[in-house]
Amino acid sequence: MPTAEHLILRELLAHEPEWVSGTALAAKLGVSRVAVWQHMEKLRAAGFRFEAQRARGYRVIARPGTLYAPLIETQLKVRPRHFSLSVLDEIDSTNDEAARELTAGRPAPFAVLARRQTRGRGRFGRVWHSESPANLYASFGFRPRVDPGRMQTFTLWMGVNLCELLANFAQVTPGIKWPNDILFDGRKAGGMLTEARVDADEIRDLVFGLGLNVNRPAHGWPADLGRRAVSLEEVAGAPLDLNRLAAALIGRVLLAYEAFVDGEHLKTFADLWHRYDVLRGQPIALLEGGRRHHGVVTGLDDEGALLLRDEAGRGQRFRAGEVTLEKDQRGGSDQSHRKE
Repeated sequence: MPTAEHLILRELLAHEPEWVSGTALAAKLGVSRVAVWQHMEKLRAAGFRFEAQRARGYRVIARPGTLYAPLIETQLKVRPRHFSLSVLDEIDSTNDEAARELTAGRPAPFAVLARRQTRGRGRFGRVWHSESPANLYASFGFRPRVDPGRMQTFTLWMGVNLCELLANFAQVTPGIKWPNDILFDGRKAGGMLTEARVDADEIRDLVFGLGLNVNRPAHGWPADLGRRAVSLEEVAGAPLDLNRLAAALIGRVLLAYEAFVDGEHLKTFADLWHRYDVLRGQPIALLEGGRRHHGVVTGLDDEGALLLRDEAGRGQRFRAGEVTLEKDQRGGSDQSHRKE
């Protein structure tokens, strides 16, 4: 149910950068001018700045630099039935919160976003630095009811969709490193983590999480991340509108999920993977269960396994593992951020 703040934002954004009269807003909401002013004060407290002139009304001159649910919801272009959004000030982990919400019976699909995580995590339980409210920490809850065998390419499919979104939204050139990292010129901007609960022979609950460095932290990166992490702002050359990006990303994830469940992703997955894959043709080291393998990546198979030609020319197939580019002198690939 839209709130008064939703309706006011909808009018202001629809007419941006023109003016919207206070009288028109009052009529739209069915309230007094004083009530409109009170709602505008709430929006100011959330980080909006407005220009106001007598006889002309209001117009937006600045938006919040941190996540604000009504603004994200107002800009959503994709909203499936029963979809809901939560924006939290702080949480241990958005993935853990989404899993708890699924267990509690919250209707799916839904998204949980947070301005800060205290226990953000990536693959193998690694810590994901989640201190900056200028970044995006998000998890989605689904109930797909599909065969577990179909999920092998799910994270890969979501990853190429995120790359496509970022390329179009910010006019940048991202790449995906199997199985879960979003990179720019070898530096990590984001990662994904998919977690599922299996009931008999189907996936009952599915959580898809992602962490994305959007705008550079105010005090810069921690010393241990400085050479390995990068933000979209640094790549694009200007700060990004965090809430507009969040709305676009939510829409893309929801559409990508529907395409995956319906099997429609098979039409475009191979082409998208080829477009954004940073490993194909590259010499790598792959750590699997304590064993290190070396070779050149030749692609993926139909189940999302990484194909490697080893130093003896033999083909090998890996469904899991940690990959490091042999020429990458910055260190391991999944040590600076989040999620499978």
